Amino acid sequence: MAKPADRPQSRYARDAGLLLGQLVRRARIERKMTVAELAERAGLSRGLVQRIEKGDPGCAIGAVFEAAAIVGVRLFDAGQPMLAGAIDANRTILALMPRSVRAARIEARDDF
Repeated sequence: MAKPADRPQSRYARDAGLLLGQLVRRARIERKMTVAELAERAGLSRGLVQRIEKGDPGCAIGAVFEAAAIVGVRLFDAGQPMLAGAIDANRTILALMPRSVRAARIEARDDF
């Protein structure tokens, strides 16, 4: 199935993507890395790195996270040990929750 060309997006999501792209670009430049060098280190194409830096919402999240990690942009205010602890805590909580959520059943109104 093809992606919709213009998927509706909240202002917050659009601004967050733009800010993250700017942070990646700024960190890359501060480290005196070219787009090609970052792309090679991350295993991405130059075009994808350029799209990430422009805040394109169509970029794969894994590619964005990898580019950010390489240039040193922290996505969370926690280090690796704290992230691992948070992941384990959430895994435990999610294990206690239902696997799926179903929409509420609508009663048929058949009293014409």
